[in-house]
Amino acid sequence: MNQYRSPAEDLAGFRNRIIVAVLFVFLCLGLLGARFYLLQVARHDYFHARAEGNRIAVLPVVPQRGVIYDRNGRLLARNYSAFTLEINPSRVRDPERTIDDLAAIVTIEDRDRKRFRRLLKESKYFESVPVRTHLSDEEVARIVARSYRLPGVEVRARLFRDYPMGPSAAHVIGYIGRINERDLARIEERGESANYRGSDYIGKSGLELSYETELHGTTGVEQVEINAGGRAVRLLSSIPAQSGSDLELTLDIELQQAAEAALGGRRGAVVAIEPASGGILALASTPSFDPNLFVDGISVADWRALSDSPDHPMLNRAIYSAYPPGSTYKPFMALAGLESGKRTLDQRFSNQGVFSYAGLRFPDRKSNCQHNVDLHRSLVHSCNTYYYQLAVDLGIEAIAGFMRPFGFGSRTGVDIPGEASGVLPSPDWKRARFSRREQQQWYGGETVSVGIGQGYNAYTPLQLANALAAMLNGGAVFRPHVVRHVVDTTHGTRRVIEPHPVSYLPLREQHVMAVRNAMVDVARIGTAARVFADAPYHVGGKTGTAQVFSLRGQKYEEGKVSERLRDHSWFIGFAPADDPKIAIAVLVENGGFGSQSAAPVARVVMDRYLLGKPVESEAGEIDEDLAAELEQ
Repeated sequence: MNQYRSPAEDLAGFRNRIIVAVLFVFLCLGLLGARFYLLQVARHDYFHARAEGNRIAVLPVVPQRGVIYDRNGRLLARNYSAFTLEINPSRVRDPERTIDDLAAIVTIEDRDRKRFRRLLKESKYFESVPVRTHLSDEEVARIVARSYRLPGVEVRARLFRDYPMGPSAAHVIGYIGRINERDLARIEERGESANYRGSDYIGKSGLELSYETELHGTTGVEQVEINAGGRAVRLLSSIPAQSGSDLELTLDIELQQAAEAALGGRRGAVVAIEPASGGILALASTPSFDPNLFVDGISVADWRALSDSPDHPMLNRAIYSAYPPGSTYKPFMALAGLESGKRTLDQRFSNQGVFSYAGLRFPDRKSNCQHNVDLHRSLVHSCNTYYYQLAVDLGIEAIAGFMRPFGFGSRTGVDIPGEASGVLPSPDWKRARFSRREQQQWYGGETVSVGIGQGYNAYTPLQLANALAAMLNGGAVFRPHVVRHVVDTTHGTRRVIEPHPVSYLPLREQHVMAVRNAMVDVARIGTAARVFADAPYHVGGKTGTAQVFSLRGQKYEEGKVSERLRDHSWFIGFAPADDPKIAIAVLVENGGFGSQSAAPVARVVMDRYLLGKPVESEAGEIDEDLAAELEQ
């Protein structure tokens, strides 16, 4: 039986429910109002920026990379336009399927697919991603003819890097390649991430690396309105990119090619410098490589061919490889003897073809080096015994102290990356180099070997050329450089790389002239006489032969030694003798006597520079027996 409720009670309950409902509605309205206030007032600026960000896309405009010229205006690195096949992911539902469709029209390799996937992850949804580069005109025509069936597929013209000289000067110019994780880390460390947005390439070696900041330029910006589907609607604003600066070099590419041709594919290096400025005229290292292989990613086969080659074509022998200088060290030793007072110009020595020290015998069988040998004759005929005794008289500390300001055993600071410091031997160096106490001790017999450019001595061809230049110009030690001007193409300004000497050597002019005159006679009547016999200019120089391994008292016979264990061939020289315009250092690995291999290369380079003489073929080698007679 239902309990009876009065109308008053029902009315009160109804009113209570109405009140609760009204309160709930007002609470909801209050929450909505508070939320509206938060969105529209309190955080208006934040959400307005977010909305604009969704409506406006900021796209980078990649700058054009600066070009590189030699001293005569010949292009060494340039940009050219080529067509690329690209996919805009905002307009394509299935990029992989689209690539399959494209593969039926043009060739698309697995490496193209892998690169596309990687770039797709790194790019924004509305940016097009390249699938294929360097399309031919026929391939472009095929794609354009079918474009109505390929929504989201674009053919665009992009700039690419090209090295028109190919392997010539490749170690100097370097190359660019795709930006990898290590490059990104370095970019972030420099705080330049914004300037590399949209850039795919960066300098990897040579001048492309050391002058990357100047060559890259400044990235521009475009603001593009996009719709809800991510498609660009219209351009709102644009800040144009600023092209990178151009580089004008001290390098003479024709002289460079003459040096490379003279080496003839042999392992070696040539460095030619202007003594008055430190500007590098030629810096050759052979064998070389084609930098164009690296621009768009080198193939596995090409990389293996370079990396597995026993000749190491990627190695810059001119600045990275250090070798014992052999007799090319003697002019500097002679100058050290004169400057220290240990030798005078009229001082003469006689011996019986052998130098004895602490029970050790160091032979020198050259007939011109056994009686009445003064400093002049010691250089002209390359008398070892003279320099054995001089090294002992000077002592290793004095030798190292004299040679160090010339730059031996330290980097010259050349504006190309990858330079080695070499080895200037001294007791301090030996203590730092070796860990065992018995190895750290310096022995007098080691000083004897140092005196003729052997032992622990190890220097780069660049160090020898730069030291010779310092001797020739009165003692000014320059920082050798390859870049002469940095040209700002946007503003038309030219920044000159001033040839400021880094130090001055207090050399006495009469001592320098005595050594120079002896070096002139080396090319006139001495070990290099046959090579420069008919030269229409006067030359000063010094040949050198550096042992690769210890003979341990045995007689060296080139024909019985493995090619890779044969002596290195050296020549340093300058011309014209009375007013040097070029200082040169030539190294031919395992080339034998200096007069046999290195000096003929120097003759070709000097003929080219001073006479404009074309290179008809590689430098010939003079007869081995004749070379041995001249050297010994």
